[in-house]
Amino acid sequence: MAGTTALPLQQLIASLDNSCLPKILQVCSGVYFQGSIYEISGSEVCFSTGDLIKVISIELLSVCCEDISNNEKFELPISHTGLFKVVPEDMPYSTIEEMMSLRPVGLESCLPFTFTSRSKITIGNFTLGAGRALTVLSIERHEEEEDQLRCHVQGQQEASAEVSIPFSLQGEFRECESEERFTLREIMSSPCLCSRRFRFINTTKCDRPLVLSPIYQVHAIMNLRKNVLKFPSSLEVDVVDVTDVCKDVSFVTPLSLTEVHSQPDESFPVVVEVLEGPETRSLFKCSWLPELSKSSHLIFHKTGTSAMILLSSMKSRKAQQYFLVSQQYGGRFRRRPREFNSVYELYVASIQAPGLKVSVTKNCEEDEEEGLPGLSVGEQLEVIHCETMVLPCGGSKGETQSVEALLCQRLQEPDDGDDDDDEEEEVKQEDEREKVPLPLYMQGHFVEVLGDNKKYKLRDLGKEFSLPLDVKVVSRDTELETDPLVGFACLRIEGAMLEPTIQVSFPHRPDHCFEIPTQWLSMSVYFTKDPLPWPCGQPPKCHVDRVTEVTDTFFYEFRKQGNSNAAPPPRPPKRNLSTSTSTKKSSKSSKKSSKAEKSKRGQDKGIPTKELANLTLNSKRRPPAPPPPGIFDDQPPPVVPRKQSAEMTTGKALPNTYVERGERKTKVNEERDCHVAADVDSDHDYETVDDSFVTMMKTAQENVMYY
Repeated sequence: MAGTTALPLQQLIASLDNSCLPKILQVCSGVYFQGSIYEISGSEVCFSTGDLIKVISIELLSVCCEDISNNEKFELPISHTGLFKVVPEDMPYSTIEEMMSLRPVGLESCLPFTFTSRSKITIGNFTLGAGRALTVLSIERHEEEEDQLRCHVQGQQEASAEVSIPFSLQGEFRECESEERFTLREIMSSPCLCSRRFRFINTTKCDRPLVLSPIYQVHAIMNLRKNVLKFPSSLEVDVVDVTDVCKDVSFVTPLSLTEVHSQPDESFPVVVEVLEGPETRSLFKCSWLPELSKSSHLIFHKTGTSAMILLSSMKSRKAQQYFLVSQQYGGRFRRRPREFNSVYELYVASIQAPGLKVSVTKNCEEDEEEGLPGLSVGEQLEVIHCETMVLPCGGSKGETQSVEALLCQRLQEPDDGDDDDDEEEEVKQEDEREKVPLPLYMQGHFVEVLGDNKKYKLRDLGKEFSLPLDVKVVSRDTELETDPLVGFACLRIEGAMLEPTIQVSFPHRPDHCFEIPTQWLSMSVYFTKDPLPWPCGQPPKCHVDRVTEVTDTFFYEFRKQGNSNAAPPPRPPKRNLSTSTSTKKSSKSSKKSSKAEKSKRGQDKGIPTKELANLTLNSKRRPPAPPPPGIFDDQPPPVVPRKQSAEMTTGKALPNTYVERGERKTKVNEERDCHVAADVDSDHDYETVDDSFVTMMKTAQENVMYY
């Protein structure tokens, strides 16, 4: 900005017209210094020092009226109907040349005007008295001669004359007040009148002189600003005209992907630069997404509309995956049976695919109060339609309630027996198939029964079957380097969409393209003037990726758009609390009684008689009987024979049976109790220890102890 003069924005804009535009201005300073923000009609305008503004057009909005005496300002619309008259200048002029030099530029457009002289004027033989009014008609210019004013003089008795007054004439000259009237639009359309002072003809508004300044609405563009800026010229900003210096400066206009898609076809292919990359938490999960960073370059080949299918993998130990697949995918699919976990899911699927057949995969017990039928594993059902079924209200006699149910019929499995049945019997069996109503709130486990094993293309699946649909890839797309859909045991087709897309590639691989759905990715780019990375008129043959992995957020957003008005599944019918609690209590009591019976049976098996059960060490009903005299004084306690086991092979020594201990006394008492119980209850026959066997065991123990 060296060698240039900064001017207020309003002054510089007022000196322009649409014929000399565009102009490039540079912000110097002002109220909006260092990036202040000014809000105009709901839009923010921000100017920082050094910003370049390219003015492309101006439009007259209003007129700013400034009172010279007190510097007060107010605005009037350009359509104001009031009239103004010119206020003559108060300063006297000493020569005609001085008076004319201080007149506005373009004097001819301001003619005629009137002035007076305080002294007599003598021009040759012609003399004008002091105070005589002279009206300037024109300026006469001659080569090598002095310029002169051709003036009209009004004499007495309507006599008039014209005189020529040289510019060098000296005296005291003053401008007279003109009787002409002007509107605001007339004043603003004349550059000469704009520099004069005016006064309202209607003095009730303002009798003081006013300076009128036009206020324009400036239409401009700035670098990295998307829209055309509109702001008034009255902003207190100082600017410099740098049009001659910045002729080659290009103003970048950022575009969103939606705006790029609306560009004409002639704009492609083109090299673009990324101004703002996608969000960190994007909806896509693919290899090309990290490369869409700021300042990176891309090639936009063309725009179009693509039919796409959303696929999801089944829930398993691994994280669930989602794919956006083009209908041009070349692989082949085979249908897979769908699984349903409730009757309501069956109902939804039957609406989309009438005649649905399923097989029961989990038993269901019958409950008459809830209206739940009994189902067994392996039973096949065919969905007929949805109807209303009536259930009795628990605890109230005669009252009923209606619930929605899915009417199905059981399909009989083919018999492997006699093949000589008549056709009439088969027809009779078909007519007498059992109808099974399944309440929509019923939980169950079903799997779809499929009748074909054909291979389908992706576009054919959408035409012949309703979605969602479970499939499996049986042959890969040979045009893809790696097909990510191969290897999944089951994929679900969630839905189809028609998306506006942009075919994109990177400059280092212009033939490897991918499609970006413009409504699902937010980023801004601008068109550059860089050359395309291939010879002119010889574009490469593009290979487009047809499978794009997306995140679960993409799937949830897609489901929101498709199922915004979907109704929730029905609730089970209300039941009477008294009956429900009584049934619960009865069931609990029955469970307790059954448990008691089982425990009683277990006790009967472990304890032979009630009398023997009462003879325990912890019982206080009967004290233990005293030992018989002279039996256990000098002899060790009898040893009970044990069965041979693997534990007997270990080398542990047997305890000393000849030393009396507390444990032995306790065991002796137990043995005595057992003998007493045996004498009391003689109905039972128990084995007794033979004396010879006891003697043998004693001898063996003595040999071990003295070994």
